[in-house]
Amino acid sequence: MGGSKPTKVTNCIRDLRTELGLTQAGPAATLGVSRQTVIAIEQGRHSPSLEMAFQIAQSLRVPLDEVFSYQGDDAF
Repeated sequence: MGGSKPTKVTNCIRDLRTELGLTQAGPAATLGVSRQTVIAIEQGRHSPSLEMAFQIAQSLRVPLDEVFSYQGDDAF
């Protein structure tokens, strides 16, 4: 991941995770990734795959659009 620019996808995983009383290790184990990967996703340094994004939302018991938002260009 070195040298990659930050993603335009933002999330509130950390807030939702702490509301549920979960550490980063909990979601990491559920998703089958390292705690460092969860940290990178929370900090916006890594975007999860679409499938993993749905798994994250499901593990936090909220809809996908309550976890992730896209701060892209208004080019549509």
